[in-house]
Amino acid sequence: MEPARAQGGPDAGRLRVVLAMECTIGGTRRHIVDLCAGLASRGVEAHLVASTSRQADFAADLDRLESGGTRVTRLPMVRELAPRVDARHLRALTRILESERPDVLHTHSSKAGALGRLAALLAGHAAVVHTPHTYAFLFDAMFSAPKRRLYFEIERALSGSTRRIVAVGESEAATIRGSGVCDPGIVRVVRNGIDLAAHAGATPLSRAELGVPEGAPLLLVAGLFNAAKGQDLALRALAAPACRGAHLLFAGHGEMEGQLRHMSTRLGLEARVHFLGWRSDLPRLLRTCDWLILPSRWEALPYVVLEALAAGKPVVATPVDGARELLSTSDAGVLARDCGAPALAEALGRALSLVPSEREAMGARGRELVAARHSRDAMLHGTLDVYMEAMA
Repeated sequence: MEPARAQGGPDAGRLRVVLAMECTIGGTRRHIVDLCAGLASRGVEAHLVASTSRQADFAADLDRLESGGTRVTRLPMVRELAPRVDARHLRALTRILESERPDVLHTHSSKAGALGRLAALLAGHAAVVHTPHTYAFLFDAMFSAPKRRLYFEIERALSGSTRRIVAVGESEAATIRGSGVCDPGIVRVVRNGIDLAAHAGATPLSRAELGVPEGAPLLLVAGLFNAAKGQDLALRALAAPACRGAHLLFAGHGEMEGQLRHMSTRLGLEARVHFLGWRSDLPRLLRTCDWLILPSRWEALPYVVLEALAAGKPVVATPVDGARELLSTSDAGVLARDCGAPALAEALGRALSLVPSEREAMGARGRELVAARHSRDAMLHGTLDVYMEAMA
């Protein structure tokens, strides 16, 4: 069935949507903020139920969303399994759905995905859309096999009452369809999108203020410090002979920072690794570096890669979902053969051997790809299309 459209996009003005997310960090945080702001700007009655437990400064994002027309309920959902707390939050979500009877419930990530969809069953609400932003049962370096099996069975059971599952890229859609977690026919692709203008006017930082010598190849890894993001792989790769002389910026924070600092010292990299902490000036950092490095073990479609390409910077990445399709379709960087440190070091060596004109050509191709396929408007229209399907 063809989704309803009006004036170049779905007829959104009378829609009432409840969105729920616990994992308001990193790219998922960017996604939910952009999505809610876009829905509200098109007249959708959007109600976001979200937690600020992971990052306290997310409260400022919620304030901005409220001023732009999004209703917000702050519900302190937690990442870990916590039966008593989870039961309390399940009751709160059920009451919201029973009271508001929205046209669509759109859940995001694991915890809100489980609680929200259970609440929809209890409230008798049918039009449910879920965006997993990668499934936890795929994280073999973070969870034991029994725990991953439990997560898989929970997701498979909940998928039976889910009208549509949204993948944020083609490669993630293939992973979802191949996992057996749901009927492949309910999977839809709505690519992550960004605001290109945010990167157009960014000015580079000076190497001196970053503590980097002039002329040294400069690499950037940006993201939360955890096993999924693979910063340890980047450090091991940097220690390889092919990467001698390159400097690495780490922009981010998280539970693994102490381990990464210790590893940097143990590998003799202190002079070439710079821990910048959490930064609000990522567009400027991207304009400053020569390459963005994505050493992740799992992804869906990483925003930081889109941002680097929008800034005209090429990328070296492990072949995870999202990065694999972006780099293989655009030749906008170098893709490692696998997610190990030796493969990443080899890919970095290839990247560092390129002359500036080759690097700039890669960046230009990446910028063209993002402009053509990854705008925020395209993401919003695709999401509204999925809502119309779920309601049909």
